[in-house]
Amino acid sequence: MTPALKANANFRWLMSGGVLSLLGDQFTMVALPWLVLKLSGDPLSLGLVLALMGIPRAVFILIGGALVDRYSPKQVLMLTKQASALLLFVLAALTLAGHASLPALYALAFGLGLSQAFSIPSGTSMMPRAIPAELLQAANGAMMGLRQVTFLAGPLLAALLLAFAGDQRALGLAFAFDCFSFIVSAWTLSRVQPLPVASPSASPATAPAASAAAAAQAGAVRAVLRSVGDGLLMVWRDVELRTCFAYWGLVSVLVGGVMQVALPVLAKDRLHDAAALGILMAAHGGGTLLGMVASSAGGKLRLPRFGTLLLTVDAIAGVILFPLGAITATWQGAALLLLLGALTGFVQVGVFTWIQRRVPPQAIGRTMSIFMFILFGLAPLSSAVTGWLLNQVTLQQLFAGGGAILLACVAAAWTLTSMRRIEAAR
Repeated sequence: MTPALKANANFRWLMSGGVLSLLGDQFTMVALPWLVLKLSGDPLSLGLVLALMGIPRAVFILIGGALVDRYSPKQVLMLTKQASALLLFVLAALTLAGHASLPALYALAFGLGLSQAFSIPSGTSMMPRAIPAELLQAANGAMMGLRQVTFLAGPLLAALLLAFAGDQRALGLAFAFDCFSFIVSAWTLSRVQPLPVASPSASPATAPAASAAAAAQAGAVRAVLRSVGDGLLMVWRDVELRTCFAYWGLVSVLVGGVMQVALPVLAKDRLHDAAALGILMAAHGGGTLLGMVASSAGGKLRLPRFGTLLLTVDAIAGVILFPLGAITATWQGAALLLLLGALTGFVQVGVFTWIQRRVPPQAIGRTMSIFMFILFGLAPLSSAVTGWLLNQVTLQQLFAGGGAILLACVAAAWTLTSMRRIEAAR
């Protein structure tokens, strides 16, 4: 982290609040799947919860990106933090009181997914709106590194909580901590002062007549939808951006649900331990952190082309998935996920920076919302199918099938597209 970045007040506020919020998210990522499996014992129920969280996120995330570009990312992000804190408060209270039920979890998961549809594009748009362009690469690297620290520390702390506080009480406390993290991060966000931008912003309607206000609202809705279309058109016209987004979307739909549903089921049915899920997730987070640290040497090494590197990493990841379903001990899964995370982390910073440098600042919200739609919106849509599949096939068959599909996607992208020839961002 450079001295100039350390001295930037906006970065300090974004970093402190963002890290705490991400740490709280990891508690929920461990506690929510375990609570669903504890209540139902059915992988399909877990798949439905993840799908209900993913559907509103997938449907509204593009609109969220357009709103971020048209209005203020800070205001949109603040509202999402407040909404998430309220939903998690309800979830914590129900769990601690012993009144949590599957219908309640379905409703709360839908609400959290809707909030994330707006928080994801606004959160990713805050960095280029609050940090000078010359510090953006360093800020991305620092924030992603700290993010991975939370991916390591959060699941480990959640595992300790589950090991020593008892299942039901520990799950409620995990949700309560996530609620607290949103409240604090909302306060730190209020201290951030966005940089001035040249793009036009919307002005609130000031006409006293109700008809004028309604007309203004209708015009705003049309402008937002038009903005979404413009963002999609911009990505479509950029051949390299379109190629990468299409590939990531295919992988997310076909493989993303496997990891989200099968990993908690693996911890419950094969390892028989709630803390094991936290350890497995922590191993993946720790590996990602190591990969990001290793990527800092990229400027000194003769790395292959950006597209070639992405496809090579995914091919190795596909091979790693094959033995994951056959593990019999936590350390075996942790070792495989550590390696898988290291591969992901090695390319992650470069992917985000490549996108941010490729599009103009006034379109970054829409572009990042499309990217986040692919990463976080599409995968849960296949979660329900994955949950159903786990009632038909074994864990070993599911992980092996996911690895085979990923290898097939890599082969198709390598032979049928120009993705392997894509260079790094200039």
